[in-house]
Amino acid sequence: MAWLLVILAGLLETGFAVCLKLSDGFSRIVPTIGFAVFALGSFGLLTQALRRLEVGPAYAVWTGIGAAGTVLFGMLFLDESSSPVKILSVSLIVAGVVGLNLSGATH
Repeated sequence: MAWLLVILAGLLETGFAVCLKLSDGFSRIVPTIGFAVFALGSFGLLTQALRRLEVGPAYAVWTGIGAAGTVLFGMLFLDESSSPVKILSVSLIVAGVVGLNLSGATH
C-alpha cells in the first residue's frame, strides 16, 4: 500500500510541475490553484508513505516518476522538443529507480 501512495504522489508531482509551467509565474489563477492542490496532495501522500518506507528509495521513485512524467507530458502535450537523447535520458532515470529498488535497498 505504501508504494501505491508513492506512485500516486509521483503522478501528482507531474501534475504540480505542469501546472507550475502553465501558471506563467503564478499569474494565471486556475493553473496556480492546480499547482497548490497537486503539490499538497503529492507531499501529503509521500509523507504518509514514508511512515513505512525508507526515505532514499521512496524519494527516488517519487522524483523519478515526477521527472519522467513531466518530460513525457511536455513532449506529448506541451509541444516541447523531443529527441533520441531526451528519450534515452528519461529511460535512464527510470532504469536507475528500478535498479535502486531491485538492489534490495527497499528491504
